[in-house]
Amino acid sequence: MSNNKVILYAAILAVTILAPFLFPTFGTQLATLWLMIIVALTWDMTGGQMGYNSLGNIFFYGTGMYVAAVICIGMVYDVGDYTNAAGGGIYKFTDQQYFLGIFLGLLGAGLFCSVCAVIIGYLTFGLRGPYFAIGTLGVAIAAGELVSNWDWIGGGQGIALPVYPGDLDQGKILFYFLYAFTGVVLFLFLKWFYQTRFGAAINAIRDDEEKADAMGIHTLRYKLVTWALAAFFVGIAGGISAFQLIHFEPLETAYQTINLGIFMVVCVLLGGKGTLWGPVIGAILFHVFKEVTWNYFLGWQWVALGALIIVTVVYFKDGVMGYLLHTRPEWFGVRIEEKAGEETS
Repeated sequence: MSNNKVILYAAILAVTILAPFLFPTFGTQLATLWLMIIVALTWDMTGGQMGYNSLGNIFFYGTGMYVAAVICIGMVYDVGDYTNAAGGGIYKFTDQQYFLGIFLGLLGAGLFCSVCAVIIGYLTFGLRGPYFAIGTLGVAIAAGELVSNWDWIGGGQGIALPVYPGDLDQGKILFYFLYAFTGVVLFLFLKWFYQTRFGAAINAIRDDEEKADAMGIHTLRYKLVTWALAAFFVGIAGGISAFQLIHFEPLETAYQTINLGIFMVVCVLLGGKGTLWGPVIGAILFHVFKEVTWNYFLGWQWVALGALIIVTVVYFKDGVMGYLLHTRPEWFGVRIEEKAGEETS
């Protein structure tokens, strides 16, 4: 690794650590930024690197929220009684129970979502193109409706989790670092992952799945493993959100297909599909754009979002990273040799 890259990564790490202390009033927004980075990176694993555009990754986010909540509550109380009594305002959790619940809840959410990805993948990876996207969207919508009618986990009223046992500002910092740690680990994992033979195999599936299959690549296995890995991190992000929000409900918060489910796709398109930094850059740009429009153009924010999507698709089809790669290839170590014409007399 060159010295410039070392300096870049060190600077990013320093900003990540210092950000919640330098900008304490924006703690929630900074945490949400990391959430957007996580879901964008995980969506690109299948949509950008493997060529399977999913509209159902929000399923893993919502399921992660519920699994983490059930594990945390179930360690101490009967889940059905807890949700029936409206939860946290009645039942008490010790500090040890709360933090152990977070740890086991996030781990369980990631693992459970990975298993779900394998099962759903067996049913949906036979579909291609828009059919796969619509099929996965149907899974997410169906899950939201089923959960909203499941009284044992709160039904339509959702679940209320225990409040952070301490100063709320410290709680904001905790959740920020949970998101940031997950995002950094995911980024470093993908930086290694895309350079392996496994990464080359999923790129081959994206480029031509029939040829990849003919070359002996077990395409279904690679697709299932990739989606399971993505679901693991999305499930953890969903679990963190459950504890951060304290109370959440199925349709508007957990399985929010028309909000976060679309936002993660827009982030990748804006930054550049099939690249490591594209989803990160796209998530940052989109999050800033969303915060500005949601605060200063309330009532027109969806119009602004639609305009952003149109401009991105029409003028930046390859996203910011693709645009820079074509216009500034030297920034990425690509040398363009110019042949000087010789004058003849």
